[in-house]
This record gives sequence, structure tokens and C-alpha cells, in this order.
Amino acid sequence: MLTFDVRINEIRERPGRPKPYELRWTVGIQRHSKSYATKTLAQGREAELRTAMRKGEQFDAETGVPASELRLKDQSTWFEHARKYAEMKWKRSSAKSRGTRADALAMVTPALVTDRKGAPPARVLRRALTGWAFNFSGRTPPPPEQIAAALEWLERKSVPMAQLEEPDVLRAGLEALTLQLNGAQAAATTIRRKRMVLNNCLRYGIERRQLTANPLQFIDWSPPETDDEIDWRYVPSPQQSKALIAAARTVGPRGRHLAAFFACMYYAGMRPAEVMDLRKKDCTLPESGWGRLLLAGSSPRAGSTWTDDGRSHDEKGLKRRARKATRDVPIPPVLVAILREHLETYGTGLGGRLFQASEGGVVQTKDYSNVWKLARAVALSEEQVATPLAEVPYAARKAGITLWLVSGVDPTEVARRAGHSVAVLYRFYAKVLDGKREQANSKIEQALNDAADDDSVSPTV
Repeated sequence: MLTFDVRINEIRERPGRPKPYELRWTVGIQRHSKSYATKTLAQGREAELRTAMRKGEQFDAETGVPASELRLKDQSTWFEHARKYAEMKWKRSSAKSRGTRADALAMVTPALVTDRKGAPPARVLRRALTGWAFNFSGRTPPPPEQIAAALEWLERKSVPMAQLEEPDVLRAGLEALTLQLNGAQAAATTIRRKRMVLNNCLRYGIERRQLTANPLQFIDWSPPETDDEIDWRYVPSPQQSKALIAAARTVGPRGRHLAAFFACMYYAGMRPAEVMDLRKKDCTLPESGWGRLLLAGSSPRAGSTWTDDGRSHDEKGLKRRARKATRDVPIPPVLVAILREHLETYGTGLGGRLFQASEGGVVQTKDYSNVWKLARAVALSEEQVATPLAEVPYAARKAGITLWLVSGVDPTEVARRAGHSVAVLYRFYAKVLDGKREQANSKIEQALNDAADDDSVSPTV
């Protein structure tokens, strides 16, 4: 039990004993004492206890020591704590989140060591951390000798949690987050994401009574600024988007199968993982007019290392939504026709999915990315192919959302259909929305001018 009730007695001398100077103090109703060989040593310990009292620290009645010393006594190393944090988060995390968290912790952990003597190569440390230390799937085999040696080195060299309160120690960890494994600078969004993992891990240290406060707040270090706004020079126009979808049909059997995949991204504003999970039962496809897609899940690729069942794709709910949440997206007649033709030609795959891998199962990221690359070469000029214009399939989704905004659809409805929050929509699509504001201002100004003209000719009463 912790208490502020502490009383320190005078040092007592007991001649004839190996340690004749006895320091005595009482915490609550518990009496404590410790003997020293010299009076100077006893006075030094007395000064430490009185300093803790002046700082307003509580003392532990059972051991008699200040709370700060009690924490140090039971303290983990950073490596031990990071493993506990990753294990605590594992069960309720998506496969992709597990991998992202492990990646961040694997970058910072080798930097939070007492010294680098005998350090294994960086790639070995990273493999040991992501493949074993921060993986709790239960499917990892016993580590090879090189990996086991790397983990043992980390256990010996990892700094105690208390040392994270020293600015230079924690700053080394922060700097490690800014680099890729090859030493190159990481992207700003990646650095911010990894810093968030570090911050959450340190907050868990407070919960476990390993830290008294989050030391990040005392470090003069900021992640690089990110520019989330989309570069519209490289978002394909409606004409280019249609040309890319049409070109996909010309680049072989996989292209013909995946043309409708890209059409879903453009005409329905869907994310690739959402298209992967699209099933026939989710589609309302009338013979004429507008249809509807009821999006209920996504199948992002996370790697078999991080999923519960060992498959490469993780079946989960919509992004940043409750597991059973759905999103109703009206789709134009052109997409209705494309999907009807696709179903007539290919039927459905695993679990009723509209799209499947060439050998069955969920469509692979590299599969549709390769088709998109070939389609770019057909649909775009050589000069355009040399630029980032429509460089990745995700550009089709950006183009579709941009079209909605330019067409005058209310931003709140655009955000709903796209599965964004309104705040995210404004952050990413600021330039398009700024243009719409100018149009709105012009309309309001014209209405005000018209009203003023009416007032000038109205009869006087």
C-alpha cells in the first residue's frame, strides 16, 4: 500500500557490529531499518528518503521505499514492454494493423539499446522482431540459430524503461523511425504512423506503472509535415479513366476479367479491398436505370503472417467502421451494364465474389496492379506513361470521387458514398472543393445582385 505517512528516526549507532550505523524509518504502521558500515553511507540513504518526501512521493508500506524506487525494482526493459504491448493489442487488431504495429516496433527497438557491441545485422534484427518477437499467431516455428541469437542480444541490450525519460535515449528511437531499412528517408506519412505506434506503446507503459508520464511530450521533436492533398495533375480525367478501363480488356484474359474491377473503383468510388470482397448478393443490377451496391466488408492483403487463419487476405469490415456496418452506393447504368456482362461471362468465385484470382481465391494485389500497368501503356501516350499520371489503380477511385464533386454532388453525400468522413474529404480534395466554393460564391453574389436590382425598381409605398 502506498502512503504519504512517513517518519524518519535519527541514525542509531550500535558499536561492535560489522555495520554499526542503523537508519530507521516508519511507513504507515510498518517499521523499517537498514544498517551501514559508515555513518556517511547511512546519512546518504537518509538524504535520499528525505528528498523523496520533499518531492511529495508516496512510500510503499511493505518495502519502505519511495514509489519511484518501487517502479525501478519491478521495471521491464523496452524490449519486454514492447512485446507485452504487441501481444495485448494482437487479439482485437486486424491483420494489417498487426503488421503495421510490428513494423514500427521493429524499427525503434534496435535503437533503444545500451550499446551496439556485438549487434547482429539490421536485416536479421528486423526479421527476428517481425517474424518472432512481435508475432503472436501461434504458427511461428522455433527460431533458427541466427534469429535466436538476435533475440537474446536484444534481451541483454535493451534499455530499462526508466531510461526512456532521458531525452537522448528516446530521441535515438525517434530518429530510427525516420529511416527505411536501407538507410533512406521514410515517407512523411510512414513516419507519422510509426510515431503514433511508439506513442501508444509509451502510454501503455503508464498503464503498467512502468512510466510516470509519457516522455514523448518532453522531447523537442516533430514528425515531418505531410501534404495529404491530392496532386490533381496526375488524377486521370473522365476520358482517360474510361480509356484505361477499356484498355484493360485488350491486355489478355486477366485484363478482360479485371476491367469491371477497375470500373467499380471509378464509377462507385470503391477501394481495391472493397472490390475484392464484392459479392453477387451485394449487387442490385436492374435491366435499365441505376443500380445499387451494398458494401459490407473488405479483403485487404495483409500477408499470411498476420492473419488468424494463415490466409494472405484478411476478411474485415469497411474501413474505420463497425464490423457489421454497411455502405449503400448507388451506381450509374454504365456500371450496372458492365457488372451484368461480367457476371454472365465469369459467374462468381469463392463465397459468391464477383472477382477471383487466376487460380481461384481472392484477387491478388500484384495481379490487378500488373494489369493496370499494361493498360496504362495502351491508354496513355509515352509522355504520360513517363509521369505519375494514373500510376496506380487507386487513381481510378480518386478520379471517380473527383467527378462526383465537380458534378455538384453535395460533399456530405460524396463522403458517405466514398466511405470517408467529411473532414477527410476536405483534407484530400481541398482544391476541388475550393473551386466549388468559388462557383457557389458567384451564384450567391448573382442572387444578391438580382435582389438589389428588384429593390431598385420596386414602387415606393
